[in-house]
Amino acid sequence: MSVLVVGLSHRTAPVALLERVSVSGDALAKLLHAVQQDACVSEAMVVSTCNRVEIYAEVDRFHAAVTAISELLGIHSGVPMEQLSNHLYVHYEDRAVEHLFSVGSGLDSMVLGEGQILGQVRSALKLAQEEGTLGPTLNELVQQALRVGKRSHAETGIDRAGASLVGVGLTLAERVLGPIQGRRALVVGAGSMSALSAATLQRAGVTDIVVVNRTHERAVRLAQQVDGRAAEFGDLARELAQADLVISCTGATDVVITADMVTAREMFFLDLALPHDVDPAVRQLPGVTLVDLESMQDGAADADTDDGGRAEAVTAVRAIVADEVAAYLSAERAARVTPTVVALRSKAANVVEAELGRLVARVPELDGRVRDEVTQTIRRVVDKLLHEPTVRVKQLAESPAGDHYAEALRELFDLDPKVPRAVRSIERTDAETGKKEVGR
Repeated sequence: MSVLVVGLSHRTAPVALLERVSVSGDALAKLLHAVQQDACVSEAMVVSTCNRVEIYAEVDRFHAAVTAISELLGIHSGVPMEQLSNHLYVHYEDRAVEHLFSVGSGLDSMVLGEGQILGQVRSALKLAQEEGTLGPTLNELVQQALRVGKRSHAETGIDRAGASLVGVGLTLAERVLGPIQGRRALVVGAGSMSALSAATLQRAGVTDIVVVNRTHERAVRLAQQVDGRAAEFGDLARELAQADLVISCTGATDVVITADMVTAREMFFLDLALPHDVDPAVRQLPGVTLVDLESMQDGAADADTDDGGRAEAVTAVRAIVADEVAAYLSAERAARVTPTVVALRSKAANVVEAELGRLVARVPELDGRVRDEVTQTIRRVVDKLLHEPTVRVKQLAESPAGDHYAEALRELFDLDPKVPRAVRSIERTDAETGKKEVGR
């Protein structure tokens, strides 16, 4: 079985298409199960964010799995394959591991080094665990990716080199409005991204923050965290009329802020939602600036250029990812051969015990001390004979073609590594006694 990634991101697809492909809620759970139930897939996890939709799977057939997963993504997103296929990318085995570690480290994000992706990967992992579509392979891989991401952020300046989406948005807002301290900010929504937005505004020195959300209680809780004020969702138009800076990120499927709700004057809208919260027609209003995820692709790059140490941080994180990928693959390949080594030694032990039993049966008068010495001698001989091949096969297993050596051992000794404690018995008729013996 091997790990496969099929997906699309801001690097390969326009935001408009990502918006259509993005899946959440019940649709995400249904996609998870549909992928995992495919004949060539044993485990599945889906990372679906505003910047990417990626399906991770453990598969036993590459081409069949790519076709099946791509078609399922099209079916569950409602996007025809002819529109989807040109934007999909595929990573397999070693490249799949490297890709996930890079994603977790923020190297593949729209805004370099943004830390939100770690939470998004963690949420994808949790959902797959809850839905029962995850197994040991993907679970360990994703857990390791989260550790690599944490290490990258802790040991390098990648956080400073690439600001968060909200930070970049505020940088762009200041280019339009000037200093945002003293401005009134309106946050629409009360989810994790909205909470991050409100906290970022507070750290930037904004003291007049209003939170609007369909569930008023959640708006109140978020407003209290940033010393702001909560307003009813029905008062959204009135709050818009008094706001200078608006950040919107809800889970709505239709636009929340329409053009007729906005007064033509100097205002800055930051739309972080997918699908869009703010009607694009707002851009046509005099004095109004609207920045969404699509327009941020260029703006984020400009914002990052001003940060010192960007190239150095990227180089450092790439080195960490390369080291971690090599270590993971080495350990993973070694682990694959372990059941075969255990099975070989188990079979050898069974053979030794069977032969010692035959010896005792044929020579019952054998002195106990002599019998113990014979037993130890036979075991030492077998251990010495097996030592070199088992050590070598573990070493060779760390190479890209390591599976072939384990396979050779299984073939030569007729081993079943799935039951190392009770290696497959080989029954044959002894030519001399006519009796069936086990382990010969």
